[in-house]
Amino acid sequence: MPNHARIKSHSKVDRNERGSGFYKLNYRQLSGVLTAIGSFLVILFFLPASFDDPARKMIAIVTSGVVLWIFEALPLGLTAAVIMLFMLLLQPVSIEVIYSGFSSSAIFLIIGGMMLARAVNETSLARRITFNILAKWGGTSKGLLGCILIIPQVQSFFIPAAAVRTTLLLPIAIDVLDTIGAPAHSNLRKKVLLGVAFGGTISGTAVMTAAIGNILTVNLLKQFLGVEITYFEWFIYSLPLWITLIPGAWIVLLKCYPLKKEDQSFPKVKNEMQEKVREFGPLNSKEKKCLLILTVTVLLWMTEPLHGLDLSIPAIMGVVLMTLPGVGCASWSNVVKINYDTIFLLGATLSMGYALTESGAAEQIGKVMATPWILSLIQVPIYAVIFILIASQVFHLIMSNVSTAVVTLIPIYIGMSLEAGIDPTFVCFTAALTCLHGYILVVETMPNVIVHSSGQISQREFLVPGLYMTLLMMGLTILIAFTWWDWVGLVP
Repeated sequence: MPNHARIKSHSKVDRNERGSGFYKLNYRQLSGVLTAIGSFLVILFFLPASFDDPARKMIAIVTSGVVLWIFEALPLGLTAAVIMLFMLLLQPVSIEVIYSGFSSSAIFLIIGGMMLARAVNETSLARRITFNILAKWGGTSKGLLGCILIIPQVQSFFIPAAAVRTTLLLPIAIDVLDTIGAPAHSNLRKKVLLGVAFGGTISGTAVMTAAIGNILTVNLLKQFLGVEITYFEWFIYSLPLWITLIPGAWIVLLKCYPLKKEDQSFPKVKNEMQEKVREFGPLNSKEKKCLLILTVTVLLWMTEPLHGLDLSIPAIMGVVLMTLPGVGCASWSNVVKINYDTIFLLGATLSMGYALTESGAAEQIGKVMATPWILSLIQVPIYAVIFILIASQVFHLIMSNVSTAVVTLIPIYIGMSLEAGIDPTFVCFTAALTCLHGYILVVETMPNVIVHSSGQISQREFLVPGLYMTLLMMGLTILIAFTWWDWVGLVP
């Protein structure tokens, strides 16, 4: 990967890491640690008597963990380890529940997805698809932006990780901009880079396995309510939002960063992309094997209602086939090098979500939040959708990590929905989609972070188009909820 596209660490802890292996906390991080300790003690000893002991302990642990995540006082995985340690020491629930997040099929689906992405990267299949799309429509500014938005949508079916999709596309987008000669901070460079970020975020909408928050939501609904949303059902529910956000993002970025007429066409790029496509030649054997295995895996995901296999099974099967000597297209030694910090974080947050419910904390929080006016509000579906959209967006702006936001909010929304006597499924589905779509702040999604890490775009550039995208997403969700979701039976 070119140097200018390498991901730079944005963690303040990482920037202060020393060769000795110790961390030097700055003022903000120290404030975060002290605030976390203070909030833990206050909640543990001063929460109203209506909260029983297990719920009190669990709320104290979760609150202190959320504070640490917000302040970035410790690495994300280390904060997850702290939460696990406190749950094990205080035992607000049984040890079996505390460890249950790591035995969830969702974890193995995520591991399988990350390994599949590495296997695909061992072939030139993803790059071939990218250059073919650019060669066809990348000769104008409008066409180039459209390509940048479409490519991650195509990749989402066979690369189940938004960070990987963005990391693959970013260096290609920067190389194209350099070929065009787009100046630093030019409108073309801004809108193309924002297109990489926004396209990466949107690509997780309709494909359940394309975003970790989707997988966690489905798992939590199954665990707590026995409600199963299949791969195909998720696709059907979110399809209208997905296909309208793509042109929506295209229009927003074109309007926010207009170009002069003479700057809107660059045939040199199209010719260069066509030359790169010719260099690829016909599909080689590794690409054919990769494409065949991915096709079978995706078909098994889509036909889950017919065969009943858990989504993790096709993922693991795909990994085995991809790495099996003589059959696959990738080496096991490379495919197994996934980010286990992410796996630990997800396992711990799932355990936290399970413990919130098992301890009774989520139900008791739901009762406290379910004031008469909120209960009457969410009993009307349109008001419920608006309330969930706004509340989830605000929480996501504070708690930037999507997985943590989902695992914290879903149990609480389930408790509130049950208290109000409404179906929690559409409430939680709305919350999951809302947490996925973060456009305003860099830290809201991994695609934003990765694009920002190129050093070629600042937080300031995200604000205006990000606000428009957030309002567009919320408006479209309300419209779709009372047309499409009503027709397909998601809204009762």
